Amino acid sequence: MPTRYRDALKSTPGSLRITRHPDSCLLIFPLPAWERFRDSFGEMAIEDQWLKRFFLGHATEVDMDGTGRILVSPELRAATRIERETKLLGMGDYFELWDRPTHDAQEAQALSQRMTSEAMKKLKF
Repeated sequence: MPTRYRDALKSTPGSLRITRHPDSCLLIFPLPAWERFRDSFGEMAIEDQWLKRFFLGHATEVDMDGTGRILVSPELRAATRIERETKLLGMGDYFELWDRPTHDAQEAQALSQRMTSEAMKKLKF
């Protein structure tokens, strides 16, 4: 975990939670954000149970060591093709952890296809 995030994470009660995301990255949540995310599944319809299984079923609890490192299970690394070089993105209440080549390829594709999307037009610069 980069230094700029460590102090904030250390002041947050509880450990971190890591789970998969369908975009081939991992989501890392401080405990309060995880609890909000987890609780949002209680409102889902029964036909959306696979989403619940995907996100909650793959979740693991981790702690940062004294130097800010976290241990990602081999199963989660394999599922998201995380090997050696990674990229960590702060996303507000949570983080995304990517295999750098996967991230860079998906980012290039997204930028080439979505720069004129409706969502982009709504942004205020």
